[in-house]
Amino acid sequence: METWKLQDAKAKFSQLVESALKIGPQFVTRRGKKAVVVVSVAEYEKLRSQKKSFREFLLNCPKMDDAFEIERQKEYPRSLEL
Repeated sequence: METWKLQDAKAKFSQLVESALKIGPQFVTRRGKKAVVVVSVAEYEKLRSQKKSFREFLLNCPKMDDAFEIERQKEYPRSLEL
């Protein structure tokens, strides 16, 4: 992944796009801080397809069966005199 200053990205936009297509995501900085990432449509669609809703996430979690048991701690807290 390459990092571009905003000024350079504007001046060499075609090269930025070409790099995003051939190499992969390209970071663009503004005032020295990462501001945006330029990615190909294929990469963007891949990332979007991986995103699941919270509902889907919960429905796809492993299910507990009847054999599932929680082991309780057998030690009791020490007694305190107040």
